[in-house]
Amino acid sequence: MTGRGFFTASQHKGRFETADGGTLFLDEVGDLATPAQAKLLRVLEEQEFERVGGMRSVQVDVRVIAATNRDLADMVRDGAFRVDLYYRLNVFPIPLPPLRERRSDIPLLVRFFADRFARKMGKTIPGIDPRSLQRLTEYAWPGNVRELQNVVERAVILARGGLLDVEVALQRRFDEPLQEAHDPLRQNASGTLEAMERTYIRQILEDRDWIIEGPRGAAALLGLKPSTLRSRMRKLHIGRQSSLPGGAPRDGLAQRQQGF
Repeated sequence: MTGRGFFTASQHKGRFETADGGTLFLDEVGDLATPAQAKLLRVLEEQEFERVGGMRSVQVDVRVIAATNRDLADMVRDGAFRVDLYYRLNVFPIPLPPLRERRSDIPLLVRFFADRFARKMGKTIPGIDPRSLQRLTEYAWPGNVRELQNVVERAVILARGGLLDVEVALQRRFDEPLQEAHDPLRQNASGTLEAMERTYIRQILEDRDWIIEGPRGAAALLGLKPSTLRSRMRKLHIGRQSSLPGGAPRDGLAQRQQGF
């Protein structure tokens, strides 16, 4: 029991042990599988765990901050999230309004993302074009901060010096009225919930060039697992536009599978 593999595993420090005496941030906790929920609950309740391959319990003192874009209460009712873990995490909830309800944050976020991506790409961004900043502030942002981050990153990639201009990065996205673009609640006020969901998912897919997986894929922006998004696309008959022989347009998941 003293082989290399066992020794390495027993000495490996996980997130909780590394954060001992400090704070651990758990993002998208609503995506945890049921077995992982049980393990997390035990650590929170008993403040101890066993390392992978370890022979003894390790005690930790960690402040945990958890975040999710899902409604955990609904998930509890649906049986998708443990009720005991829900109440253990929901000690001091801090609801975060959508970005469109805190527009004063947008200029600060734009500057933050612009600086981050400029450093990453070795570019200099002296400032943000005032007209671009105004348009970003007026936009509804159904995809919240992740959508804003995507737009700024694209603008930095296309930047050729001078003030950052988002017009090219946004392309046709702001050709529509700003408050209605990408806002299915406004576009389909008289439609069904299914039509609203179909519109919203299609718009996000188009923004992501129909890439589903990965950190910049549509699934990540929507807060869904890739398999769940594909299932919703099949149910809602969402597919990339393609042409059949004879010129008849059709939507079909089997037509173009890039990024699926």
